[in-house]
Amino acid sequence: MPDDPLFTLDVHGQVVEWSKEAEHRFRRPAAEVLGQGVFDLLGSEGSGRPWTITPLTERSPERGWAVRAEDEGMPGLSEAILDAVFTQADIGLHILDPQLRVLRINPVAIGMRGVPQERVIGLPAVEAYAPLGIHLDESLLHEVLVTGRPVRDILLSSRPFADPEREHIVSMSVHRLSDQAERALGLVATTVDVTDRERAQARLRLLHKARERIGTSLDVERTAGELVDVAVPDFADSAVVALTDGVLQGKAPELLSRGGEILLRCTAAGSSHHDCPVPPAGSILLPGLFGAQFPTSPVILAPSAPKRPGPADSVATPRLVAPLSARGQIFGMVAFERRPGGSPFTAGDVDLAKGITTRTAVHLENALRFTREHIVMTALQSWPLRPERQTQRAAEIAQRHRAAGSGGGSWFDTLPLPGARVALVVGQVEHPGLSTVATMSRVRTAVHSLTTLDLDPHELLARLQSTVLRLAREQGDVERLHEPTVHCTFAVHDPVSGRFDIARAGRSLFAIVRPDGTVDTSPVDEGPLLGEEGPPFASAGHVLPEGSTICLASPSLSEQEGPTVDRLAAALGHPARSPEDMADDVEGLLAPDRVLLVARTRRLPARDVWECDVATESQAVSDARKRAEACLRAWGLAIDPFAASLVVSELVTNAVRYGAAPITLRLVRGDSTLTCEVDDSALTAPHLRHARAVDEGGRGLHICATLAESWGVRYGEEHKTVWAELHEPSVEMTASPSPDETGDVGG
Repeated sequence: MPDDPLFTLDVHGQVVEWSKEAEHRFRRPAAEVLGQGVFDLLGSEGSGRPWTITPLTERSPERGWAVRAEDEGMPGLSEAILDAVFTQADIGLHILDPQLRVLRINPVAIGMRGVPQERVIGLPAVEAYAPLGIHLDESLLHEVLVTGRPVRDILLSSRPFADPEREHIVSMSVHRLSDQAERALGLVATTVDVTDRERAQARLRLLHKARERIGTSLDVERTAGELVDVAVPDFADSAVVALTDGVLQGKAPELLSRGGEILLRCTAAGSSHHDCPVPPAGSILLPGLFGAQFPTSPVILAPSAPKRPGPADSVATPRLVAPLSARGQIFGMVAFERRPGGSPFTAGDVDLAKGITTRTAVHLENALRFTREHIVMTALQSWPLRPERQTQRAAEIAQRHRAAGSGGGSWFDTLPLPGARVALVVGQVEHPGLSTVATMSRVRTAVHSLTTLDLDPHELLARLQSTVLRLAREQGDVERLHEPTVHCTFAVHDPVSGRFDIARAGRSLFAIVRPDGTVDTSPVDEGPLLGEEGPPFASAGHVLPEGSTICLASPSLSEQEGPTVDRLAAALGHPARSPEDMADDVEGLLAPDRVLLVARTRRLPARDVWECDVATESQAVSDARKRAEACLRAWGLAIDPFAASLVVSELVTNAVRYGAAPITLRLVRGDSTLTCEVDDSALTAPHLRHARAVDEGGRGLHICATLAESWGVRYGEEHKTVWAELHEPSVEMTASPSPDETGDVGG
């Protein structure tokens, strides 16, 4: 239609619509022209043509112009557009001559700068705008004037006289003005105040920076320091992060409440300006720093009085305070300050502070949860510093634990067994975490309980399998976590015979070094994990010479993390070194959160072990008792001789009556204990009976259970051993000796 405009400009003088007629007349497609400034068209196709420029008020809520072609007698494009833009544009316009002096500025530019026009006209541009804090690059203006290539969207900071307390950001574009002969007539510079846009983008960048840099560790104090590093100086000139004492101690945070008193301690602080001092880390902070009452959401406080008296007493200090809270729990507070006279905080800054502090509070919650779980894991996964005294007679033990804080679920134990024997246990629950450490604690307790039954290592793992399967069912039904699977190696060393029995579930590290230096890195095959298939589990028995070294360690997650066979053999192949030195060498090869046991076997000296064969006839009981009494007198133990004689008589009598040849009586002397053992070839299990008053027998094991501290039965491949352990009387018992203690028991 003839009334339709050839093209339309927006309020910034950029082409937003380009008609088909304009494409035909100017021979330029719309895609090439849209978005260009109207001054890019001056001096080319539009110069000298007649145009009509009318404001667009009916088509858009914002002002713009429609440009139409008219008769030849109408004013040219340059004059028409310049007049319209200078009187109606919402952007600042500055016309410079070839010497870069200011020729003309529009009312918007004057209002934006807050100075009269006559104070600027005729001055060099660099000099005219310097009082506003705008630093123009004169070489850049010369380049546009000479080459004709425009520059767009140059960001300049300024402090206009109309608003000197606030720094403004101005976007400037510069174009050359040329006549028909392409001679430079000067420059036109357009300026737009983009302070709000740039601040919004700066907030987005700062929020992105916070997401990247806050929460890189599970440490409460480090997380607080990361908040300060992000905020200073990009958001504030100083920042103070104060956490509650409970949070710093790893306790649960308090509930967020309005008006409550909370003890806060400075955890991290930073400042980029000497006018914004910060308190030292660790100091207790008074509530005044965060307002009269602790806020429950970010808030801008009224300007505070200056910290230093002097000429700047009337200058305010902008401050913004925000709580560190998540899920109704308060972890601490943050105070952001800008130097006296700095830009005040705005509503956009409040939203940004809320985003940063909310994210920080979530990471603080994660760090606190980790700290509390680590405390629990450390309590559950507590390792004995030294093996018990009883185990030292059977082996010299060195222990190591490469703790990494991730809850690896590894454990080791050295457990004393009757007859001076020692059990060595190393295990690991798969999948690190608090639930894994809890499972480890339950499995470890089960191992302790099962050792009291004096089971064969393979039998013990078979019963432990039932415990792990039950835990798997419980976790699968309730917690929906990984069903636990466990690596476990259980070994028993007998210092009397030198026998070493092993059972292995999984792939725990295991090696034996004999006194001649030979290293056996596979003394028993790998078996199925506890919680998977099995039993049977891999088992083996060895008779080790005295001075052999046993190395047990929890497995690595992969072969790449654990030591190779060659490196392990090289670390262990020095039998002359002490177990502690060998443990130091092997520990360096282990992955984090792994445990290590190095045990050097010992044999009991002959003077501490006495044994004799017993015939399978009733008269042999008296002979065995007399010989045992003679041995006890020679040893000089403070054991009640009557109780010892009676226990020996009852154990031998049971073996003669119900056992099978060969029968052997053995006495093992400890520091304060006496162990009586009777071996026979019958595999029938003895059990306690409750004899009636008229019964002549059935009281043997009951008597042993009454007189001895403990008793039990263990089975070998072709025999069983019934044992009872007696202890020397304690100090309280020896304080008032009974008459029987001074007598002599005959045979």
